[in-house]
Amino acid sequence: MADALTIRPTTALDLAAVDALLAASYPTLLKRDYAPSVLVTALPLISRANPALLRSGTYFVAEGGEGQALAAGGWTRGAPQGGVGIAEIGHVRHVATHPAHLRKGLAQAILTRVLADALSAGAERMICQSTKTAVPFYKAMGFRVRGEIVIALRPGITFPAVEMERAL
Repeated sequence: MADALTIRPTTALDLAAVDALLAASYPTLLKRDYAPSVLVTALPLISRANPALLRSGTYFVAEGGEGQALAAGGWTRGAPQGGVGIAEIGHVRHVATHPAHLRKGLAQAILTRVLADALSAGAERMICQSTKTAVPFYKAMGFRVRGEIVIALRPGITFPAVEMERAL
């Protein structure tokens, strides 16, 4: 992991930096596991930061010494598609690492922060809607596969994923 790494909650001011991170990460990392026909419709929707999530206090960014967003991720009580959450369950949200900074422990540092934050807020279990690409990462972080799912991004646009969970 980088020596001058800072992990902090995001704010609305981080929108451009997180957008840039997601736009760099997802097209590069997902292309080995998803057909171009899936990515052409899904990437414009999933490669954008959610402003409400950035303001939530439960979404974090890992910055290098020069303030560049190297990784990000967070959690919410409510599921990514909305709805009222159950107090004991947290949902991992929008974890990504810049492709130039893979294998440096950045996503692990972000997810460790996310899990600790969720536990301190009373969550007992975490659910994750993982990309196919990230399943090995989440398994290494203690998650187990619940099953394959299809996420409705918009009417007529779906994205295959894998639902995973772990106890805190």
